[in-house]
Amino acid sequence: MQKYDYIISGLGASGLMLAYHMVLDPFFDEKQILLIDKELKNQNDRTWCFWEKGIGIWDEVVSKKWDTIYFGSTHFSKQIKILPYQYKLVRSKDFYDFIFGILKEKSNITILQEKIISLTDEGSIVRVETNTRMHLADKVFNSVVLSRAYKNQSLYPVLNQHFVGWFVKTQKPLFDKKTATFMDFTVAQKNNTRFMYVLPISETEALFEYTLFSKDLLEEKEYEDEIARYLREKGVKEYKIIEKEKGCIPMTCYEFRKHNSKNILHIGTAGGWTKPSTGYTFNMSLKKINTLTFYLKSNTDLSKFSKRTKFWYYDLLFLDVLYTENRIGSSLFSRLFQKNKSTKILKFLDEETTLLEDIKITTSLPAVNFLKALCRRVFTLN
Repeated sequence: MQKYDYIISGLGASGLMLAYHMVLDPFFDEKQILLIDKELKNQNDRTWCFWEKGIGIWDEVVSKKWDTIYFGSTHFSKQIKILPYQYKLVRSKDFYDFIFGILKEKSNITILQEKIISLTDEGSIVRVETNTRMHLADKVFNSVVLSRAYKNQSLYPVLNQHFVGWFVKTQKPLFDKKTATFMDFTVAQKNNTRFMYVLPISETEALFEYTLFSKDLLEEKEYEDEIARYLREKGVKEYKIIEKEKGCIPMTCYEFRKHNSKNILHIGTAGGWTKPSTGYTFNMSLKKINTLTFYLKSNTDLSKFSKRTKFWYYDLLFLDVLYTENRIGSSLFSRLFQKNKSTKILKFLDEETTLLEDIKITTSLPAVNFLKALCRRVFTLN
């Protein structure tokens, strides 16, 4: 039974980002690294979007960028310039091909297609059980959600960001390729937080994604009916669906970090790296990975890697309000975009704002709702 220095369990965005950063850093050149996933990563199984300033490390696989976003609702609608930020789109196949192309050139990297069953930290070594065998490692980084504990608790509410998307193609040029629709809340809310998300790849191709921030999922037909209705309302009557995608991302402040141990670190969604108030994970994972690869050079206790920040508390209150009053999501996001510069909102969501900037943004939200949430929360946190 071979022992590895590191095992990365799950090869989604966070797992592959970590592997990529490791092979770029000479510190890890002599380390034996095993990568495990139950699926071959060679298809467009998802779309990742994020915003950043200037040229980033993923620009080689970014397939589209926008300088302008659209926010729409019955309360407030506007096309918004977000420079110096750009909103960027990465298709998963491009991401997979790029990273695997580099990993397969490295003699210290082993990649296996197996399903993770369990992880056991025995103090001096970690046992990784898969559907075919047992592996050993000094440290394990796991992005596979193995526990339902976050669902089986009541301290921290769990909303879902759930969606179905259609990539559509038209014969006539119908789409404004210069503007990404960030959130369009003009769709029927039905006592939830529901919006359409539109990414125009060209004048004839676009992704239309019907998205909810809510507790309960829908039947797939309901998502698709809403996309079809939205297309009709926008005058898109003749089109071909060239791809479909769907997903569900937990939005919660549940402390996934408590499942970490000295030698096991949960990463990505499994580690609570998803931004709780928005569901964005890609860029949040990149920030964590940058910190983690530096941390590994001088620290051996993975249980001390993750800590609460002020943004965790902001997200907690926002989710408390959105969970108890899901119908007001549209007005909450509308107030954010109406009363604040979009660049400040993006900076805030990137968790890079100062306390003064935080106060300005948070006080633009309805005080009564958040004071009630704060009163309910004050005795639950330690």
